[in-house]
Amino acid sequence: MSRIEKFLLSVLLMIFLIGCGGDGKKRKKASTFTKVVTTFSALPKTVKSPLDNPSTPEKKTLGKLLFYDPILSGNKDVSCATCHHPDNGYAEFLDISIGPNATGLGSRRKFNTPNDIPFVKRNAPTIINSAYNGMDAFGNYEPSEATMFWDDRVKSLENQVLEPIKAFEEMRGHGFDADSILQIVVNRVKHIPEYQKLFASAFNEPEAVSVTNLAKAIAAFERSLVTNNSRFDKYMRGDQDAILTSEKEGFELFKSVGCVNCHNGPMFSDYKMHVLGTPITEKLEQADFGVEDTFAFRTPTLRNLRFTAPYMHNGSLSSLKKVLEFYEDIADGKKRNEYVPVRKYDPFVRQLNLSVKEMSQIISFLNTLNDTNFDRTIPESVPSGLAVGGNIQ
Repeated sequence: MSRIEKFLLSVLLMIFLIGCGGDGKKRKKASTFTKVVTTFSALPKTVKSPLDNPSTPEKKTLGKLLFYDPILSGNKDVSCATCHHPDNGYAEFLDISIGPNATGLGSRRKFNTPNDIPFVKRNAPTIINSAYNGMDAFGNYEPSEATMFWDDRVKSLENQVLEPIKAFEEMRGHGFDADSILQIVVNRVKHIPEYQKLFASAFNEPEAVSVTNLAKAIAAFERSLVTNNSRFDKYMRGDQDAILTSEKEGFELFKSVGCVNCHNGPMFSDYKMHVLGTPITEKLEQADFGVEDTFAFRTPTLRNLRFTAPYMHNGSLSSLKKVLEFYEDIADGKKRNEYVPVRKYDPFVRQLNLSVKEMSQIISFLNTLNDTNFDRTIPESVPSGLAVGGNIQ
């Protein structure tokens, strides 16, 4: 063997040893990512409404009062604001919610004694930016078809509004059935002179106080709760100094490691159902099996995460760091839910490729999606004369 051949052989041997050597760091997986074709942009500065429910100041005023009025609950002790309060970013700092027969707000809320009403099955998502629900990667959305709830069981804010009123553990409570509670609530509202005037002004039609119009008014108010001027939005509109260099690097990592496959578009959600095997909560008597008993749940938006902890459909992960550690675990094939075998994990999950350093950079980027500029004002009173927000003191 010649000197040159020996030299080349030694070089090849060195390359091989370097490539195989263990440096104690987690090795990257093969880059076989399935890339979702997407784009990112700022949220629109205006909000669309359904054709049959155009937004007006009168509807929003009425809807806001109804949102805070516990007259909409069976036993007049819970309002929409009980679990979606502005002090908590229109979400709440509980893993899963507590509805009727309870007192307190957010993490201070506790059931009264005695009690036989169960916890609400899922975490209360923020209402902020729900006007944009269903928006695709290119900013297109149809408000009458907007996806709602963790399981996408209804479409549009107008339909979403009525579901908690009918739910036993959310607002209905004891003494009423799901088929009659909506009409009972409307009959109560009809007997309040101030509401009669407000409904007439908002809808300008005979018999204006109705289930349909009640839903339209609250939906109009909820549709006004948007935060479309975060630092990220400013950056996407051309202000290069709106986010830091480290946050820009976090954005690039967010895209390159695979988060973008499910969290994409202006709302950072594909609004699709994915099986993750999220840890179960011990507060429920029976595990939540998700959509069609598959343990699939809808991708949540990543906007305003500052206000929406704890995270996941059941609030089982208390911080963003724990969320990313969970994704790292399941990407590595670890089982975090006894009911969900690894083979059932969503294919996108298996392609995630996170390291500890990358987690901190991604979290830094996610903070650019927070926007504190939303309506925090609370009515001094509601037309029913009941406690504003329900029994939250």
